[in-house]
Amino acid sequence: MDRNGVMEGELEGKEMNKCVEEEVSHLALDIGGSLIKMVYFCVSNNCSVHQGILSSKGSCGLSNGNANCSVLKGKLHFLKFETTKINECLEFLSSKQFHRNGGYCHGDCASDKNIIKATGGGAFKFADLFKEKLGMTLDKVDEMDSLVAGANFLLKEASREAFTYMDGQKEYVQIDQKDLYPYLLVNIGSGVSMIKVDGDGKFERVSGTSVGGGTFLGLGKLLTKCKSFDELLELSHSGNNRVIDMLVGDIFGGMDYSKIGLASTAIASSFGKAVSEDKDLEDYRAEDVARSLLRMISNNIGQIAYLNALRFGLKRIFFGGFFIRGHAYTMDTISVAVNFWSKGEAKAMFLRHEGFLGALGAFMSYKEDGLTDLMAHHFVEQVPIKPSLCAGGSLNNSSILEDVNENGSIECTVQLSN
Repeated sequence: MDRNGVMEGELEGKEMNKCVEEEVSHLALDIGGSLIKMVYFCVSNNCSVHQGILSSKGSCGLSNGNANCSVLKGKLHFLKFETTKINECLEFLSSKQFHRNGGYCHGDCASDKNIIKATGGGAFKFADLFKEKLGMTLDKVDEMDSLVAGANFLLKEASREAFTYMDGQKEYVQIDQKDLYPYLLVNIGSGVSMIKVDGDGKFERVSGTSVGGGTFLGLGKLLTKCKSFDELLELSHSGNNRVIDMLVGDIFGGMDYSKIGLASTAIASSFGKAVSEDKDLEDYRAEDVARSLLRMISNNIGQIAYLNALRFGLKRIFFGGFFIRGHAYTMDTISVAVNFWSKGEAKAMFLRHEGFLGALGAFMSYKEDGLTDLMAHHFVEQVPIKPSLCAGGSLNNSSILEDVNENGSIECTVQLSN
């Protein structure tokens, strides 16, 4: 079982047939410098497509008092691709036949109707590629708007979404919707943005740092032989940062500096021991380098986040972005940093769908067109998903299947304007 409570194993024939029967509707993308994040809605197999739009029938329909609307049951799916492997993403989209304002459409659809909501810098960079290869027009959605909308949606509607993590203990936090705002959203991608959120559509980017996920991967590639973020994370598992980091105890003969509240095990200088040792890079284990690098960046982000929370009197700090990836050591380091600097008054909180805030916010923006009303208030808890579920028809790519398994799906309902 993975971190999202997803059962590992293979689909039986019946389950695969069910997946194939599901119709695909409403796709949104967050195309970043490192990763492409995707959110799409799969209509349950007791719903069907009629006259180029999705409509409900039978048990799929819900009474909402509006005869001009259809309400569909289904699942939100979350998927990611490396941006350097964008052709895999294009192949997946081609296999799924996403059409017409992010929805599925039978027969010929005019190319100017194949509009997909997208955010991130890649929405501009790769717009021509999506148009050329798939006939899709990327409708650009503001990145900060999307991040905040995605976070608000999850925190208000998804059960068991936010949690704390420290000393190996994961504890879900029940969010009081009436007391959610204000909070600090720390989105850790290639760089880091810190956003003070005061309500729906009410936010301000108050700070940030260029030392983020891109720093970890960039320095990691230079200092080790790792080629990917996940490879670097895996390497850090068996590392020992104390071999490279200078600790308080190294300076004070193994003693605490109790007068100012520093334990002997506290880091005085990241990579500090390399200054006094007559060693070259190859004399250090790559595992230790990766561990020290991860700890340095995580500590730095945790400290800056708390200082900004203190600046605005905020008690809630939510961390998102694919830098975290549910990685225990990363979350623990950030949590310890927030706990230390706040003297226990503040806690770091994490999100199950941490990396998909922007894509989910872009998905929510379909409401602004008047064509689709996404009924967020019917959003319910995450359910298990097995490898290959809705992984894309005949496309057999192990990395894609792993991503589907890792990120799971969420049951929800969507309201469509007819």
